[in-house]
Amino acid sequence: SRSTSPSAAVVKIRTPSPNRAKMSNVARKAALLSRFSDAYSQARLDAQCLLRRCIDKAETVQRIIYIATVEAFHVAKMAFRHFKIRVRKSLTPSLAGSNNFEDAVSDYIICHLDLYDSQSSVNDVIRAMNVNPKISFPPEVDFCLLSNFIQEICCIAFAMQALDPPLDIAFGADGEIFNDCKYRRSYDSDFTAPLVLYHVWPALMENDCVIMKGEAVTKRGAFWNSVRSVSRCRSRSLSPVCPRSRIGLSTISRSRSPSPIRCGLPR
Repeated sequence: SRSTSPSAAVVKIRTPSPNRAKMSNVARKAALLSRFSDAYSQARLDAQCLLRRCIDKAETVQRIIYIATVEAFHVAKMAFRHFKIRVRKSLTPSLAGSNNFEDAVSDYIICHLDLYDSQSSVNDVIRAMNVNPKISFPPEVDFCLLSNFIQEICCIAFAMQALDPPLDIAFGADGEIFNDCKYRRSYDSDFTAPLVLYHVWPALMENDCVIMKGEAVTKRGAFWNSVRSVSRCRSRSLSPVCPRSRIGLSTISRSRSPSPIRCGLPR
């Protein structure tokens, strides 16, 4: 059986060349950016198709998927921190005091990202969504419907924390001033409106730099509309989390949407 705890015995102290480490980081970053873009242009639309079978209102569907994405990043980042702590504790007896200790920790994490318990994170995300006051969801439908989508976002977010520097999503709030540097407006937006009604997809950040633009819907009176929307939402009960969904997202027909706009990607 596969262990989720690192083993110090298999770790060797090594000093990879700076150029090799940099190239490895660049290659992993490019691959993760591609996966994040695919999640926006493919997996997100597949998830929308699943929800639209049960929910007629497009705004509600998009809000649910955005919240799922934000929660997935939050849960995955917490899981990464805990995983790194376990790795450090496991390697301390044999590598304590070594100049290459931090390199050994990073190398182990990068080589063992598959030890990440993504299903546990999916369950945590669904629990968080069940009590989110911004989501009004039909009682006959469960958020487990989005398990595959959530799992992909969790895996992407977890791996992004192993980059140097790590990548994260930008904070977004309903009613905030629209930031053209972070987001592009959805096709159904009021292009003269200064405020965000709701977010469709988060912007991806590297420190304070935007790596990939997100998407937002802007409307006149967005702040007051968002306040009324939250006041009408009912809170969901804490229902048990279902097993991993086996729904094949790729089999659902979808309309194509442009991928997020990239800013300064490595060539």
